[in-house]
Amino acid sequence: MAQGPGGRRGESGAKPSRRRMARLAVVQALYQIDLNGEKPEAVLRQFEQHRLGQTDEGMHLDADPKFFGLLLRGVVERLVEIDALLTEAMAPGHQVPRVEVVLRAILRAAAYELIAMPDVPPRVILAEYVDITGDFFSEREASLANGILDRVARGARTAEYGGGRGQSAPEQ
Repeated sequence: MAQGPGGRRGESGAKPSRRRMARLAVVQALYQIDLNGEKPEAVLRQFEQHRLGQTDEGMHLDADPKFFGLLLRGVVERLVEIDALLTEAMAPGHQVPRVEVVLRAILRAAAYELIAMPDVPPRVILAEYVDITGDFFSEREASLANGILDRVARGARTAEYGGGRGQSAPEQ
């Protein structure tokens, strides 16, 4: 990981929220599932028993366990739908399976929140996951994630996010 959790916005030293840490843990769990082919429920149990609330590699993973479980199960259950949305939001000729594993996990978790958690504002979801992308990658990948997730948000949250594709969101 290039930076600690909190990315560019977290540089002030403020402690990341438990939801933010759950999002980061979900990215790590999805990475583990994807890379190692492990069963999602086994990874979920491993995180609940051995990682959440623990310090690993100098980082305390003080994550909201309920939110973590909800996100991880949701991504796994709706993976086909999520990948279709992401592929549609990507440049022509690009496909989700060809995206780098960590970036793919970030995009999948964010897309799930956008389609399944209407109580979380889309701008919050984008900001959180773009920052998490910045924790692992350069500004280039963070911009790429922002563009893809913005297109997913405009399709999934049309009423909240300023119309349809190609329209600007209203100023707030």
